[in-house]
Amino acid sequence: MFFPEKLTCRWIASAYSDGMTPYDLLDEIIRRADAEDDKNIWIVKPSKELCSKYIDRLPKDKSSLPLWGIPFAIKDNIDLEGVPTTAACPDYAYTPEKNSFVVQKLIDAGAIPVGKTNLDQFATGLVGTRSPYGEVHNAYQPELISGGSSSGSAVSVALGMAAFALGTDTAGSGRVPAMLNTLVGYKPPLGSWSTSGVVPACASLDCVTVFANDLEEARLVDKYAKGFDNDCIWSRKYEQKGDKLPEKVYVSKDEPRFFGDYADIYRKKWYNAVRRIESLGVKTERIDCSMFEKAALILYEGAYVAERWQDLKEFIENNPGKTFPVTEQILRSGAKDEQTAAKLFENLHELQYYRHKTKEILDNAVIIMPTAGGTFTREQVRNDPVNTNSLMGLYTNHCNLLDLAAVDIPENSGDRQNPFGITVFALCDSENLMCAFAEKFLSSESMKIAVCGLHKKGRALESQLTELGGEFVEHARTSKNYRLYKLNTTPVKPGLIKSTGMGNNIEVDVYTLAKNKFGRFFEQVKSPLVLGDVELESGEIVKGFLCEPDAVKDAQDITDKGAF
Repeated sequence: MFFPEKLTCRWIASAYSDGMTPYDLLDEIIRRADAEDDKNIWIVKPSKELCSKYIDRLPKDKSSLPLWGIPFAIKDNIDLEGVPTTAACPDYAYTPEKNSFVVQKLIDAGAIPVGKTNLDQFATGLVGTRSPYGEVHNAYQPELISGGSSSGSAVSVALGMAAFALGTDTAGSGRVPAMLNTLVGYKPPLGSWSTSGVVPACASLDCVTVFANDLEEARLVDKYAKGFDNDCIWSRKYEQKGDKLPEKVYVSKDEPRFFGDYADIYRKKWYNAVRRIESLGVKTERIDCSMFEKAALILYEGAYVAERWQDLKEFIENNPGKTFPVTEQILRSGAKDEQTAAKLFENLHELQYYRHKTKEILDNAVIIMPTAGGTFTREQVRNDPVNTNSLMGLYTNHCNLLDLAAVDIPENSGDRQNPFGITVFALCDSENLMCAFAEKFLSSESMKIAVCGLHKKGRALESQLTELGGEFVEHARTSKNYRLYKLNTTPVKPGLIKSTGMGNNIEVDVYTLAKNKFGRFFEQVKSPLVLGDVELESGEIVKGFLCEPDAVKDAQDITDKGAF
């Protein structure tokens, strides 16, 4: 049976209609989890023992429940009935007698919990390495961090072991891992999703979040997960508003801070995102973002950190040596003598000023920042755990302090090398503005295409690209893994064939074309040309024209010329 690389709610629903069963899907999820065991994604792995009771309870009518048979993963600081909740600390573990409020709502909608995922211990970290269950590897570049603290949740979705996954977000834990694994990370407003049955990190700021493969599916989960909970003191009611674009979009007037070995890559991707933002027809304004940076400092450099200590001090003090040293160091910082009531009120008054100004600025507007300005290898984080972690939160820590909703979206949804994301922030009652603009940005996404024949710049068929908005990027060459032929067609066309180690650098022109225009372009492309991956001399992989092998049997080999 065929299973796509990514599991989406749309594909799963269609496959169920074609005869696939939840047990067929579960078998594939178990196989994938076993194959990726070395990435340390799971604390409780997918199994028939875990999932069968949920599958067997599903009604026969698949249309009766909106999430019928959709598999989802749960961060292991969120309760699943009868399964230990560890918060990535085995000595802290307890077995809940009921599901968390959000998990129960999703099960009631027909979704199937498939396992509990790894995390930075007690949700204290943005790197995904602070767990006795192992460092979670990045889905696409295993030497790099996965992001945290919702590390396993993000990677489980990226590697097709769940259609969506629950995380939590106090300072960015539902957004940073989304960026680093090319996902959408949706952080609803404070109180929109109940935190009943969630191990607190900083209770007044904690959110339950969702990782999904696209914004539409994240919003589908949001629809069924949100709701007022009388048992959650942080729960709030929000008016549901129809989507509309904001009147204004803000970005920083100063260059964000980019860091790590790939800083130049992230800088380039940020400016590409800004150009797209400015092209979307919504007024864009550059502003001073220092206020947001100052607000962010309150979370860890102010007395707010005492809330984390208050929630966990009893366990830490009664169980010496049972937590990661760096985790305990961070938690104990909330117990320092300088964290006085006077300092707390000083921080609260300062924060109230920032909240007041933020409401004024973001009235019918959104602000966009990089989700993170870089990344690190897991080894670099081991060698400098505190500073690397702090840098990952530069553009996330302010969010919950300022009572904002946020969504991380990929700059390039097909990116597998140092993926980059932007976060759209809006006031807590303006998710509709945030979502409308995020959707507009995503729909403007383009991809690169390499052409080597009549579609090259100045040639007869270039207009097929430019009339659809295609833009010339550069003259380039392929790697030496290609051969080029002059085909016996009318008109005469080139045929590019991959031939590893037996080819030449072939001249190509690279264009960008909006993804939503790609289908219309390829309707005009006829056999024997096909779409495939083309490796450029730089090592970059782009889409491009390749040729069916049978078409070159009687064609002239012009590989040595290196061009058509």
